[in-house]
Amino acid sequence: MKKTKYYTQARLFPSILTAIPLLIFVNGIVASLYAEALQEIFSILPLISNIGLSAALIFLMVQLNRFVAKEVFQHFYFQDEINMPTTNYLLWSDDFFDDTVKKLIRDKIKSKFNLVLMDKIDEMENESKSRKQIVTAVSQIRNSLRNNKLLLQHNIEYGFIRNLFGGCLFAILFSIVIIIYGAYNQEISLKIVGIIMFVIYSTPLLFSKFILKNFGKYYSKTLYEQFLSI
Repeated sequence: MKKTKYYTQARLFPSILTAIPLLIFVNGIVASLYAEALQEIFSILPLISNIGLSAALIFLMVQLNRFVAKEVFQHFYFQDEINMPTTNYLLWSDDFFDDTVKKLIRDKIKSKFNLVLMDKIDEMENESKSRKQIVTAVSQIRNSLRNNKLLLQHNIEYGFIRNLFGGCLFAILFSIVIIIYGAYNQEISLKIVGIIMFVIYSTPLLFSKFILKNFGKYYSKTLYEQFLSI
């Protein structure tokens, strides 16, 4: 049930929202090239073909959006997990949590997973290694909170916004294709639609760093709060 909820809300929904330019291009432009031939065979065939193709394309976008979102946005902004807020918040040099809270979290990590994180002096000498240790600890914390509903909701929200940004890249690409096609064929209405979609899907990307980092912070804060509560 939890996997279905995450898939639907964090992967499928952003793919549907960002697949609109692709569907317009495929069903409104490409499909017109073969619609007449299919209609001669059976009048409903073009409709069936469009529905089936649209469903397949959305499924494909679910996979591509997630891949691009992780490889481009998450890797670029956070270097995967090395610079995620979940990692930063446990560093002694970070001031989000008080040292007392960090010690509580670190002590619980030690007792629950038998993982000893670096002290202040060792961390100053080798912060890179400290970050890698924290990443390992965070993965264990996540596993221990798999059934936590509050954390799942924050994970869905972060996944939704991250995958939405990934989908926006594809949406922008096909919006440009629609603009070029509309301009070349002098279809003004199609060109205008392409321009509107280009603006709509470009706007979130302008604020992607700010938005994604804030959603990452909400998730990280909840992760450690829930971990301390168990």
